Amino acid sequence: MKICVTSKGNDLQAEIDPRFGRCANFIIVDTDTMEFKAVQNPHVDVVGGAGVQSAQLVASEGAEAVVTGRVGPNAQNTLSSLGVEIYIGAEGKVSEAVKAFKEGKLSKA
Repeated sequence: MKICVTSKGNDLQAEIDPRFGRCANFIIVDTDTMEFKAVQNPHVDVVGGAGVQSAQLVASEGAEAVVTGRVGPNAQNTLSSLGVEIYIGAEGKVSEAVKAFKEGKLSKA
């Protein structure tokens, strides 16, 4: 399964960025192989609509779920309409969040 983890850095040892729409990077992780791709978030500084645009980007990368600290209502609606599940309350490193996701320890939004 491909999931997206919001991150302050560009690898699995980076800290989670608790923001969804304005996070620094999206780490797209294959939970079966742990292969990943870092995608810089181009919507960090947009005036409005960061959450919606970020949701569309994540879906276009093939993510089936998002793991983050929190997500706004517009981004949540967009992700849901695109069939992407949302898990909130993640903290620590990206690798720790992936492990928590795989173990079912994260809260579904």
